Amino acid sequence: MLTLNAPAKINWFLKVLGLRDDGFHEIRSLIQKVTLYDQITFAPADTLSIETDIQISLEDNLIYKAALLLQKKCGIDEGAVIGLDKNIPMGAGLGGGSSDAAAALIGLNKLWTLGLATEELLVLAKQLGSDVPFFLHGPISFISGRGENIVPRNALKTLNILLVKPPFDIPTAWAYKKYSHMRSAEILVAGETALSLYYNDDLELTKKAEKVNNIEHFIRNIERADPGDITDDVFNDLESVVIESFPVIAEIKMRLREQGAGFVLMSGSGSTVFGVFDSREKAEEALKSFQGFWTV
Repeated sequence: MLTLNAPAKINWFLKVLGLRDDGFHEIRSLIQKVTLYDQITFAPADTLSIETDIQISLEDNLIYKAALLLQKKCGIDEGAVIGLDKNIPMGAGLGGGSSDAAAALIGLNKLWTLGLATEELLVLAKQLGSDVPFFLHGPISFISGRGENIVPRNALKTLNILLVKPPFDIPTAWAYKKYSHMRSAEILVAGETALSLYYNDDLELTKKAEKVNNIEHFIRNIERADPGDITDDVFNDLESVVIESFPVIAEIKMRLREQGAGFVLMSGSGSTVFGVFDSREKAEEALKSFQGFWTV
C-alpha cells in the first residue's frame, strides 16, 4: 500500500483580473504549501473505489476524476482502493480538494507503474482544476492565468502560522461571481491601488500601475520571517466581497492582530484567515482565543 500526504495551501496575495474567454478569471497569486495534510492511501484492486467519511458523490470527487483521467490517457482499466483521511476543511480556501487530486495523480501513477513524467501529469492536472497544477510543484510558486502558469520559488524559512476557519464554508465559484458583480457595479473599492503584477507571454515579471510593490522585495521579507514588514505589500481581492456577506471574517482578522499577528489575510476565496506570528508560543496563545472555531 502507498500512502501520500496532500498539503493545504495559503495565498500570500491574490489579484483578480478580468474574465477569460474560457469563463475563468485571470489571477495573480503567490501560493505556499503549509503543514496541514489530508492523508491518502492507495492499494491495488480489481475495481476503482474511494473510502472516506466525507459526503460527496463519486462524480464530484476530484480524486475519482483524476483516476478516470489517468485510465483514459493510458488506455487501462486498472482498479484501486483509495482511502482519504480528510483533515483539510472543505470550502476553506486551503485547496484541499485540489491537493487531493494532485496526490491522486502522483499516487496512481506509481501504483499502476505508468511512468508518466511530471509534465504529462500537469496536462491532466489542468483539466481537474485551477489549483491542481500548483500541487505538482514545489513548496511555493507564483501563479498566473487561471492558475496554470507556474513559476516555482525557493523554499521559505519556517513561519509560525495560525489558521482560523469560521463555522461555514464559502464556495469558490460564489466568491468569484460576487466579485465580478461588484466590479461591474463599480462598488468595489478595496485593493485597486495596491499590488498589480502580471506575467507576459514569456512569463517575465512585469510591473504595472503607479503603486506597485516588487515581488522580490515581498518574498525577501517572508524569507526573513518578518511578517510585520509585509503587511502593506499584499492583499486579497476577494476579501472585501466575502466580508460584505460574512463580516465575521473581518472580526477574525482584527482578533488575530490583537493577539499579536504581524500579518493577517484571508486565504483564497475563504473562509479561512491566517495570521503570521513571530514565535510559536504567541501563535499557540492566540489559538486559545478562538474557541468554537476550527483552528490549526
